[in-house]
Amino acid sequence: MEKILRVLLLVLSICWANGHHHVLAASSVRQATGVSLPLSASGRWIVDGEGRRVKLSCVNWASHLDVVVAEGLSKQPVDVLSKKILSMGFNCVRLTWPLFLATNNSLSGLTVRQSFQRHGLIESIPGFQVHNPSLVDLPLITAFQAVVSSLAANNVMVILDNHISKPGWCCSNTDGNGFFGDHYFNPDLWIKGLSKMANMFKATPNVVAMSLRNELRGPRQNITDWYRYMQQGAEAVHKANPNVLVILSGLQFDTDLSFLEQRPVKLTFTGKTVFEAHRYSFSEGQPWKNGTANQVCGRVINAMMNTSGFLLSQGSPLFFSEFGIDQSGTNIYDNRFLACFLGFAAELDLDWALWTLAGSYYLREGIVGLSESYGVLDYDWSQPRNSSFLDQISLIQSPLRGPGLEERSPYNMIFHPATGLCILRPVLFQPLRLGPCSESEAWNHDAEAGTLTIRGSFFCLQGAGTDEFARLGIFCWKNNPSSRWAAISESKMHLMTRLDDETMACLDVNSENQIITSACRCLSHDDDITCDPTNQWFKIVTSTRPRVVF
Repeated sequence: MEKILRVLLLVLSICWANGHHHVLAASSVRQATGVSLPLSASGRWIVDGEGRRVKLSCVNWASHLDVVVAEGLSKQPVDVLSKKILSMGFNCVRLTWPLFLATNNSLSGLTVRQSFQRHGLIESIPGFQVHNPSLVDLPLITAFQAVVSSLAANNVMVILDNHISKPGWCCSNTDGNGFFGDHYFNPDLWIKGLSKMANMFKATPNVVAMSLRNELRGPRQNITDWYRYMQQGAEAVHKANPNVLVILSGLQFDTDLSFLEQRPVKLTFTGKTVFEAHRYSFSEGQPWKNGTANQVCGRVINAMMNTSGFLLSQGSPLFFSEFGIDQSGTNIYDNRFLACFLGFAAELDLDWALWTLAGSYYLREGIVGLSESYGVLDYDWSQPRNSSFLDQISLIQSPLRGPGLEERSPYNMIFHPATGLCILRPVLFQPLRLGPCSESEAWNHDAEAGTLTIRGSFFCLQGAGTDEFARLGIFCWKNNPSSRWAAISESKMHLMTRLDDETMACLDVNSENQIITSACRCLSHDDDITCDPTNQWFKIVTSTRPRVVF
């Protein structure tokens, strides 16, 4: 009788689902490039000229290394790369530049050809001539402008990031570029350079922001000078170009903005200030190598909230302008970090920039043609290095909520960060499964009762048994333990229920992307650090993104 009832319930759920097929509106899956510029800050959100949320989903494009030319132009035409950036779902580029490009005329006046010759990179010149013949004999500063123009022509927003002073790889505590007063970091020269770049691109609307300085660091760093010079730099940029957002970085390689909790910046202008932070698996040492994944993820999330995430609740936009992983997919510590970070980024609907676009470098730290394992493109800059990575970040490439989306009532998606997919409703007599978040049902999460119900129905998510398919049922009251779900473990990413026999089980995914419940893994500090819980990590994400019915 029980089996008959379960079959009947499933049929009812399918009938209901077929009559109420909601998916995300196609126009909102990827943020439209037609943004009303300039951008501004409105509370914690970045908005366009009409007050609508604009989510910065960016990729870093390095142009600050020794040659002082945007990487990759000896392998692909600049317009091809600009179009490729957009096709991969990014809507902006954080384009890096060294201070001396703006302040040293003997450097900025070198042609691209002369810069390659100066560094002994004769073999790069023929490729540059083939792919970008119009740029090869331009001065470095003009070639930089041409890259910005290409991005603008292809509707890619640009954030100009002063990455370093002396051209070269970044960063270390002792490279002389780290903090105000270091050998290559004269504060007065820095302000002069910021003003020059802000003025240079004043007539380029797609230059939407300027990041004042990348990864402040080193033995000289102190809060007093941070406030003194960062406020001066912000004022200088705003005076030269009041349209751009002004992005301020923190201390300790841009992992620490905690001092702002008690003492905000004081500027003469409003509505243009954004703060930025960075995070990698290796930030603050090698935590992922030395602890259990749940423990480390919980600690990392707490650290990000305490050092920068609090700014959102204070009403300031926060831009994670660098995060990234080894794109080969073989680094287990990076993979675990990414799943943890994506859960965090989706839950808070963060603005962000991936490190990096580069598949390879002309010259990095003395090595010619070095391959970049963190690069989203392959060595030849022709294809994505790892297409599954782009799938994994697809949910966070579009805004989930914010101004312009607030007229719709919030709903939830059940996001699986390790795959970038969400839980979908069952097709005829099939179990719940993972699929594109653009096809997710709208779930209602009752945090007090612990239930997850499909909106507009009586059906809720239930556990069935160990290593059995999770199911939709109608006995959804909080006294039914298999209908109640709690986020457990230090990561708060395991969704746990109690089965009929009071056994604790966690939501899980089998090899066919079907949703099951199984024994919760890797919860104890005593577990082997090789224990991998990421398959059981889920995040309940809130959205007001448009949905359609057909």
